[in-house]
Amino acid sequence: MYRSMPDPRFMKPWHGVPRESIVWHPSVDEDACIGCGTCVTGCNRLVYRFDFDRKKPVVVDPLNCMVGCITCSNTCPTHAISFPSLDRVAALEGRPEVRHAIEDDLLARREELAWHTRIPHPDRLVELVVEKIEEPGVDTRILTLAPQDAEDCLCQFIPGQYLEVWVPERNWMSRAYSIGNAPREDGRVELQVRRAPGGRFTTWAFEGLAVGQVLKARGPLGDFTVRSPVDTPLVFVAGGSGFAPIEAMVEQQLSLGSARGIALFWCVEHSRELYHLDRIEHWARAHPGFSCTLAVRDSAKGFDPPAGCTLFRGGADEALRASAVAVASCDAYVAGPPAMMRPVTKALVERGVEPWHIHADAYHL
Repeated sequence: MYRSMPDPRFMKPWHGVPRESIVWHPSVDEDACIGCGTCVTGCNRLVYRFDFDRKKPVVVDPLNCMVGCITCSNTCPTHAISFPSLDRVAALEGRPEVRHAIEDDLLARREELAWHTRIPHPDRLVELVVEKIEEPGVDTRILTLAPQDAEDCLCQFIPGQYLEVWVPERNWMSRAYSIGNAPREDGRVELQVRRAPGGRFTTWAFEGLAVGQVLKARGPLGDFTVRSPVDTPLVFVAGGSGFAPIEAMVEQQLSLGSARGIALFWCVEHSRELYHLDRIEHWARAHPGFSCTLAVRDSAKGFDPPAGCTLFRGGADEALRASAVAVASCDAYVAGPPAMMRPVTKALVERGVEPWHIHADAYHL
């Protein structure tokens, strides 16, 4: 790779992150390259130059490359071009300052970027009163929201769906949170909010939110719901606060009195992050076909798992591989951070679950 002088037009920070601090550029396998020039002529950022004597592309201005772009790799006929893993970009996108920079840019350029043609939605805007705030685990808050009036009742949502929530008197975009309970006749819903260091909404939820406040919400939204045949055994995998939709889905399935097997895997960094363990213990005692594995990455020293639950030290993918639960015939439902999805999906496939039987839902950020 040869260095020239990057174009100042392409050197502006990437959503607040200095471009020079991000390692993102193509690499060319010259043995595989046939010198067709598709990458050189197809890149309008002049990342490449063409060596006409050797008939090979040369990466000259790597910092001109748009972060996350892999067009040249996709169009290379011999797959001679490679990039760093997209997980690197996903990690950047997960940083609060990057998410906030994107949000601020969208709002600042709203007139330019807004799409004014609207598609009708079956959901609606409701007003919900903060009735109760609980802190069952470290850095976790459970908000019980009650309908402002009968028309705002969310009695008919399907477990796994989520709400868009707006913070009062803030010029922020909405945030999406999964409903953490099965439907109740009184219309009350639970949102399980996990503190994200530096996160705008979670900082407000922990420091500015109070009982009695009224929140505007839109929903229910989403199609991450159980849609498996009634006789198919199910495996649920939750990472961190991805436990919210999974908890609601398990609660719903167990309340139906189905005889099918249900296996729950819940992965957290530290055992102190676990909550609602009494509920999980009740499920294990009351339903012979239910099993639970708590995967904890730290030592979990001094932590005793609830009766009927297995404690595993490691990640969710490792717990799946080590488990004696037969999952090959199951439909799998996975909720958690984006970084968890790939290893968990891989582990499920290795255990015999067909890819089209795996339903995944990453965090709504």
